[in-house]
Amino acid sequence: MNKANTISVIILTYNEEQHIARCINSLKGFVDEVYVVDSYSKDNTVAIAENLGAKVFQNKWVNYATQFNWGLENCNITTDWVWRIDADEYANETLIANLSKQLPSVSEEVTGIYVRRGIVFLGRLLKHGTWAPRWNLKIFRHKIGSCENRWMDEHIILKHGETIQIEGCQIDANLNDFTWWTDKHNHYATREMVDMLSIKYSLGSQKEVESNIFGTSEQRKRFMKLKYANIPLFIRPFLNFVYRYIFRFGFLDGKQGFIWHVLQGFWYRFLVDAKLYELNRRFNKDDKAIKEYIKKTYFN
Repeated sequence: MNKANTISVIILTYNEEQHIARCINSLKGFVDEVYVVDSYSKDNTVAIAENLGAKVFQNKWVNYATQFNWGLENCNITTDWVWRIDADEYANETLIANLSKQLPSVSEEVTGIYVRRGIVFLGRLLKHGTWAPRWNLKIFRHKIGSCENRWMDEHIILKHGETIQIEGCQIDANLNDFTWWTDKHNHYATREMVDMLSIKYSLGSQKEVESNIFGTSEQRKRFMKLKYANIPLFIRPFLNFVYRYIFRFGFLDGKQGFIWHVLQGFWYRFLVDAKLYELNRRFNKDDKAIKEYIKKTYFN
């Protein structure tokens, strides 16, 4: 690759031995450096990554944003571009081919690149219910981009510059079972609870993606999240499921779509509300006490 357009990838890991090789191998021949920031895995993740040529760093996990930004600051990155990809994701051949062809000629004004992110669930690529492969900012010029400091739904933010879209797909295809999936989403629900309360009490970072229904996919998602936060507890999970499964045609993805939208679109969102309700009961709906608890527990 042209020296002015070299690229590194940062992959965050914890016990990802069944995914990490697939992820790294999908990038071979294109990326110049692979950096793995591991949270002290107990399986063979580190050994597999090192055998495939990755440079492995280890750091204690706090949340995704903190870990990714730690990687940006500590991985000794020397390339022009950085690619954000998760261990259970991989780049398809179309994306690699288009990046190889287009990246060398990208103008200096461009500092970010959007690629499509798709989700494979129970062996099926979801194409409806708002989960159709959608544009996400995944590649950015080094030292121009960083991850906004949020507990959930964190996005890459750029200091300046223009963005472009390059066709191809970064595919999320997790191979773990439902026991793992529900445990993961239980932890996600806690992070989502913290994120929603940080919005309510203005505890987040000043550098965040703006809310804009007419903006980028991240800005539209942030707009919808803020609107969702104003809907009463326990009603909004039902509305979310109906919207995704009926009005956004999630039912067209068959049994996989039904299971996904019940679990991710309803159960997960209901669990978030249950955790918010539990916290409100614990502190008798005292906003000051809740705010202090969230600050002390998650922001110190």
